[in-house]
Formats: sequence, C-alpha cells, structure tokens
Amino acid sequence: MKKVNGHQIIEVLETWSPKRLAFEGDPVGLHIGQLNRQVNKVLITLDVNELVIDEAIEQGANLIIAHHPPLFRPLKTISTDTPQGKMIEKCIKNDITVYAAHTNLDIAQGGVNDMLAARLDLTETEPIEVTHSEHLVKLAVFCPEADADQLRYELAAAGAGAIGDYVGCSFSSQGVGRFTPVDGANPTIGEVGVPTLVDEERIEVVFPENLQAKVIKTLFAAHPYEEPAFDLFKMEQKTNVQGIGRIGYVNESMTLKQFAEHVKTVFQVPALRFVGDATSIIRKVAVLGGDGNKYITAAKRKGADVLVTGDLYYHIAHDAQAMGLAVVDPGHNIEKIMIQGVADKLAKLCKEKKFDIEFMESKIITEPFQFL
Repeated sequence: MKKVNGHQIIEVLETWSPKRLAFEGDPVGLHIGQLNRQVNKVLITLDVNELVIDEAIEQGANLIIAHHPPLFRPLKTISTDTPQGKMIEKCIKNDITVYAAHTNLDIAQGGVNDMLAARLDLTETEPIEVTHSEHLVKLAVFCPEADADQLRYELAAAGAGAIGDYVGCSFSSQGVGRFTPVDGANPTIGEVGVPTLVDEERIEVVFPENLQAKVIKTLFAAHPYEEPAFDLFKMEQKTNVQGIGRIGYVNESMTLKQFAEHVKTVFQVPALRFVGDATSIIRKVAVLGGDGNKYITAAKRKGADVLVTGDLYYHIAHDAQAMGLAVVDPGHNIEKIMIQGVADKLAKLCKEKKFDIEFMESKIITEPFQFL
C-alpha cells in the first residue's frame, strides 16, 4: 500500500466531483491548512464546527472533507477569540487540513442529489436543471501507418475516444503524406532537402473539451514526427451534461401525506413541513438537497408533482401552492447522507489505487434545530 498526501486524495475526489462543476462564486476547495503533507486518516462531515475538529483530533484524522464550506464568506481578519477564529486556530495547531466539495458534489453523478434520489427509490432520474455541459472536440492527426496503433493507444489512455460505455473509439483512413525537411530539421523519416512520401493514416478521435490540453500534450509526446500535422474541430454535440437536483418517478403512486411520511422515515427526521393537498397523488418527484427555493418553477416545468428540498421560504411556499406544486421540506440537514456516501466512494477509489488511507464518518450531529 502507498503512503499518500492530501493532494493525491483530492485528485481522486476531483475525478468524481471536479471543481469546474461548482456554481460561480461557490468557495469550494482548500479552506484551512495544506495538502502537501502525508495523510493517514480522512474524516468526512457535512459541516465543520469545533466539535467536528475535536473529533478529528481524537480520531487522528489530519484531513477533513466537508460538504458545506466552513469559510463561506471572505475573512478580513482572523480573531482567535471568535468561534470561527478559534476553529481555524485549532486546525492549524493540530495540523488538520479542511477541504470543501459543495455544489460540485451536489451536481456530480453519484453525488449528493443522486444519493437523495436513491434513498427515495426514484427511477429514470435526470437533473432538474442543467448547469454544465461541454462541447466535444474532434482531433484528426496524420501518422505513419507503422506507428498508428501505438498513437491510438496513447490517445485512448489520455481519455480520447471514450463514447458512452465504449473506450478506444477512433476512425482511420489511409493516404500518402508528402513533406520536404529543410535545414535545421531532424526528420524521423526522410532526409533534409529530399521530398518524402510516407504511407500514413488519418486518425480521428473525439473527447470533451476539458481534456484538450492533456490530449494535445499526449499527441506531441507519442507522435513519431518532429512536427505532427493535426486538425482540431469543435463540435456542436455536447457531452458531460450534468445539473442540479434530480427528478424521477416513485415505484408506486401515493398520496402527498403518504409520501411526506415516507420522506420522514427514509431521512430519519423528527418532523417536516409540506405544502399542498394531502390527498393529491404523487408520481413524479423532484429532490434537491439544501436550499431549493430557486427551483420550484424548474421542477414544475419538468412535470414534478412534488419537490423535496430544505429551507423553504414562506413566500416561495405560497408561489408553489399557487402553481400546483407540492413541496416537502425535511430540512437542510438531510444532506448528511453524503457522509457515508463520500466515505464509501473514496474508499473504493483509493483502494483501486492501493492508497494506504482510512476514511471515517463523522458522528457529530450538526443539525442546529431542535423539535418539539
């Protein structure tokens, strides 16, 4: 098993939940400490407070991965006699690093909203609202036939040619390449000043635009020519279409009251609020962890009978009621589902890499509300 540092752990996390998925202005990433020291134990938590930090110290964790950013607004000063300042001081004195994956983890496939949808047993799910997509880019490169298979292999290893459930996808056509090396050239094939003809293949592969720099770097490293000839085409076709929230179908229709009871049970909350006719029938369900007030119209437009979300505002509840959308509010804290989900996912990914690391689930209850 390999000893690892914080950067290596976060690289694994960001293959699943990349920061580019986060909403603009969302302070995801490193919050406290540093990532270039060895990590033995990682504590996964929804929120970061002093009790969670004490838990990390007691358990010997030197990296905390949280969903909610502990430093959500920029700080002008760090006063250690304030709760937030004391928390930062305690992390630094105990060499504890804090990293936050927020809306990027909400949006990521298999992330928080997929976890919530799975707990509700929703089927045929899709995002409530698309927030991220990328154009596909096509690379067409000309290569000597004898080197074509190796170049295809290297490009595939860099992520080019992955389409749906298939990898290594490419198209080739044969032709003749012509060139004349001039003074200063160091040709792989041919001689300076002599016109050269080479049997070549035109290799075409597609990839998401976020991989372009990596693919081009691989092309130059793997291609036998000193000056490889290639074309890049930005395509209209999109890939990596992802979004906020999830909407899908329940296995069996039920009344709103029955559905609210179901939500209360599966998320283990002591109480919840709901808006709508208790006898109305629920078939299509939207769910969005955290504050989903902005998405009642999007949920209704997608055909949802009910939206499950937290922190419902009074006037938004009126708006939902007027448009005929039921809303169930079990609270913001149901996002604690991410603690086990993230711990299990990272443990699996790190095991595949043979990393010597332990992931622990925070046991601290960070729900600030009490219920009568």
